Amino acid sequence: MKAHKYIFNPMTLTYEKFRLGWRQKLVRFMYFLVTTGAFATGFVFIWYNFFGSPKERMQKRELEYMKLQYEMMTDRLNSLDALLSDMQQRDDNIYRVIFEADPIPGSVRKAGYGGADRYENMEGYVNSEFVIETAKKIDKIASQLYVQSKSYDEVFEMAKNKSVMLSSIPAIQPVKTHDMRRISSFFGVRLDPYYKVNKFHQGVDFSAPIGTDVFSPGNGKVVAADESRWGYGKSLTIDHGFGFQTTYSHLSKFRVKVGDQVKRGQLIGAIGNTGKSTAPHLHYEVHKNGQPINPIHFFFNDLTPEEYEQIIELSSLPSQTMD
Repeated sequence: MKAHKYIFNPMTLTYEKFRLGWRQKLVRFMYFLVTTGAFATGFVFIWYNFFGSPKERMQKRELEYMKLQYEMMTDRLNSLDALLSDMQQRDDNIYRVIFEADPIPGSVRKAGYGGADRYENMEGYVNSEFVIETAKKIDKIASQLYVQSKSYDEVFEMAKNKSVMLSSIPAIQPVKTHDMRRISSFFGVRLDPYYKVNKFHQGVDFSAPIGTDVFSPGNGKVVAADESRWGYGKSLTIDHGFGFQTTYSHLSKFRVKVGDQVKRGQLIGAIGNTGKSTAPHLHYEVHKNGQPINPIHFFFNDLTPEEYEQIIELSSLPSQTMD
């Protein structure tokens, strides 16, 4: 049962039922509206500030996910950058050293990848800084990968040529050790047996009987076969490519002719005593880019380290040539 409110009327000395006037009712109604509105506004304000709207919460989750993806991508790019740097170091300090090639200049490896306005269309967004920074890293790695790819193509070609070069370099003695009596004269200034003066001896003299087999020390092509080369008698010249040529003088027989392709270890001639010679022997020369070089440096496939060291010591002693 609804309770009624009564007030004392001093004029009539009685209690009368309390009734609100229309003004009081209006004031109370306005107070209710203001209070309710303030409460609702405060509630909404607190909710949106601490919890956000559904749309804002979704955007916040998406932003956090994007940041996480960006951090993961940045870590991945940093790992790729470190891996690329390691590849560059190995390329310059190992591969190119092995194949006797110059390292790639740093200015080439760090070449630019576009103008300053390259990232202009990425500006003006909430995450522009992240996007531009990531794009720069990707462009940097892509540019360096392109240079590295070209370098590996070059190294691959050098590797193929290196295989050919290793087969072509004059790497064995032209006369087998058990067939020769001795190396009678070495590279350098030696006494000429005819004129009795010191002259520069451009090769090595292998003393062996007439008819002893002479072999090609590397793959190549016969470019000369002279029957009577002045002072050297019957003489062969083989072009091995890569700047290397070898000559074989004082031969008694040719086993090849001009234009023949020869392999390392192939029989090419026989030792003789033709030309200006004091005894049967092979005069053997090695030339690199037209300049004579010491042939004993190319005997590494035939000799033990001890034998090679002994030959080096003998080559430093004074001796007389046989031609």
